[in-house]
Amino acid sequence: MKSSFSTRAVAFLASAALLAVTACSAGSGTSSGSSPGANQNLAIGLVAEPASLDFTTTDGAAIPQALLGNVYETLVKQDDSGKIVPSLAKSWTVSPDRKTYTFDLVDNAKFSNDKQFTAADAVFSINRVKSAWTISLKGAMDVVSAAKALSPTQLQVTLAKPSNDWLFRMTTRIGAMFSESGVSALATTPIGTGPFKFSKWNRGDSIVLVRNDGYWGSKPFFQQITLKYFKDPTALNNALLTGTINVVGTVQAPEALSQFTSNDKYQVIEGTTNGEVLLSFNNSRPVFKDVRTRQAIRQAIDHKALLDTCFAGRGKLIGSMVPPTDPWYEDLTGVAPYDLVKAKSLLQASGAAGKTLRLRLPTLPYATSCGQVVKSQLEQAGLKVQIDQLEFPAAWLTTVFKNADYDMSIIAHVEPRDLGAVFNPKYYTRYDDPTLQGYLTAADTGDEAAQVDNLKKAARRISEQAAGDWLFLLPNLMVADKNIKGLPTNAITENFDLSKLAR
Repeated sequence: MKSSFSTRAVAFLASAALLAVTACSAGSGTSSGSSPGANQNLAIGLVAEPASLDFTTTDGAAIPQALLGNVYETLVKQDDSGKIVPSLAKSWTVSPDRKTYTFDLVDNAKFSNDKQFTAADAVFSINRVKSAWTISLKGAMDVVSAAKALSPTQLQVTLAKPSNDWLFRMTTRIGAMFSESGVSALATTPIGTGPFKFSKWNRGDSIVLVRNDGYWGSKPFFQQITLKYFKDPTALNNALLTGTINVVGTVQAPEALSQFTSNDKYQVIEGTTNGEVLLSFNNSRPVFKDVRTRQAIRQAIDHKALLDTCFAGRGKLIGSMVPPTDPWYEDLTGVAPYDLVKAKSLLQASGAAGKTLRLRLPTLPYATSCGQVVKSQLEQAGLKVQIDQLEFPAAWLTTVFKNADYDMSIIAHVEPRDLGAVFNPKYYTRYDDPTLQGYLTAADTGDEAAQVDNLKKAARRISEQAAGDWLFLLPNLMVADKNIKGLPTNAITENFDLSKLAR
């Protein structure tokens, strides 16, 4: 906001997302796994259209969801289990002091502007994160002290200190590889080395990607994929029912799943995500500086009832900013159990009882429905809640994310391993806690055991201090035509890998 935004955002599911468009007739080309005359066009329905196509200067999860891994590639990527595996770097070594990484690059990758990808492009891309990027995620590259091309196919990166996090972050958007001659119009014309090329963006409707037939790796099955964006979950579902799209990329109305599960024309995918649906607090506001107020809000919310009401019971209660797919996950739902009597007492003790809090919600279906439940439950505890709806992404990103003009909000943060990015004084949560920062630093610089131990402490710290309230973890819910293959069970990365899809 998840955002992943962060851009983090969020979201933003951020996320999250949905794609779609009218299914097209058979393409003329063929690729591995396809046959002449097969329908090689696909339409995917999503939500949260990007505000721009430039994720170097624009926050939001919708941009990397569409472009990362599909148009832009990284040196390394995550596989379906979360393991870091080769991509544009076919192998790498790490020095004994854990500060120098040497990458051996593939020698046959080209950008869609026909420029050869070399180690010089990797140096340019890494340095540009530090010099030209403006989104908050850029900070993950600060640990790099030098990047150098040893040859056209060998890259050396030196860190100022050991970092467990840096290589992982290179699988995310900050690790995207750019051509120096292709960054003049990132907001409208992405140029990358990926299996797809950007074709067109019909603003307010869809993004079209076409197969890169000169791709250095395995060619995708589909010749064209259209990502179509819907603001209304009913319209999204109807688009699949009428054959306008082939895949609902993110189910926004899980209570309506029965219309698909009872029909053998469709398949339903259900797994997990990184999308922590956060009731965020503006910790710079006086009312939230008292930990008792924050704890009261957490204990005033009946999370199971909320999940049942606003997301049909789909998803998982987690209690902090770590999904079960991370090695340091612990179930922390017991830290702040639902207790209305205690919540009322805490609000009286902190002096917040009777105060009005502004809950500024993005126009995303899950946020709108869950916001009504949060308002009702907090008012039962003695607070007054004013709900404002902000158009997403533009208005929400400007008002809440950039300017922190809010008391509370609700957004799904979908970026992987985003605890430290979301809970810091520079982020929209404005959360400043030296103890937390100490745990995060120790986790990044220590060995593997220290990383797990300190990130567990960090997760427990923000839960006990009620830095926010984690309403639930979004499920990965997708519905598709029965004959679509390669859909992910779990969505644990920033991108939607379209290259694995087939018919």
